[in-house]
Amino acid sequence: MSGPHDTPPYGTPAVTASGAEAVGPAAGAPDERVAPLLELENVSRVYGEEVEVYALREVSLQIRPGEFISIVGPSGSGKSTMLGLLGVLDLPTSGTIRVAGQDVSTLDDPTRSKLRGNSIGFVFQQFHLIPHLTALGNVEAALLYRDLRPRERHDRAFEALRQLGLGTRADHRPVQMSGGEQQRVALARAIVTNPLMVLADEPTGALDSANAAHVLEIFQSLESPERAVVMVTHDPTVAGTARRKVSMRDGQIVADEIRAA
Repeated sequence: MSGPHDTPPYGTPAVTASGAEAVGPAAGAPDERVAPLLELENVSRVYGEEVEVYALREVSLQIRPGEFISIVGPSGSGKSTMLGLLGVLDLPTSGTIRVAGQDVSTLDDPTRSKLRGNSIGFVFQQFHLIPHLTALGNVEAALLYRDLRPRERHDRAFEALRQLGLGTRADHRPVQMSGGEQQRVALARAIVTNPLMVLADEPTGALDSANAAHVLEIFQSLESPERAVVMVTHDPTVAGTARRKVSMRDGQIVADEIRAA
């Protein structure tokens, strides 16, 4: 059973674009003067031909730099479909998805894959670490298709692990690490590419309460003026740690709330 280990030096969270003192939007609210990193415009996702089933129905959402967002809802609400679309793993039946202003539906598969790899860092509930690689090797794997020298890959991967308190565990394989440590390796793998957005699917779902609390602290520390952090979860407590909470039901957004700073 996993248990808490060394507490990572999370440091002081960066001042976020959404929380900075500025004339304009209220504290914590997204600044509409800043162009979205990712935008869904009237997006629907329909499955089936003879009998159509709407997984998402005319959803619009803008995600801006500096935002920390949770997307929450019960089973069948459309969260998983939303995750696939936000991560550019799927395309909408209708509507438009833009990443950094680029309509992803106009791109061919290789270009879309490159855009996804450059723009989005994924964190999954089950970690998806390569078991025979060390923590360092798992994080380096995210950089294999970059134009980097082996030493630069090594140094960037080690620095990502160090930032998450795993510098002394870099040579350990997943089986030698706790659940919380494995999730932190997955987080390091997600941020080592310097993505525009970190997208997490139930990031605390496989953890005990102590490790879950540590991971949520890390997510809060990942906020920066240049990057958005998005968590998809069914847990209202986890959702409540985000600055902005988007609630879903029956394939639609039913609430979009900003928590007071």
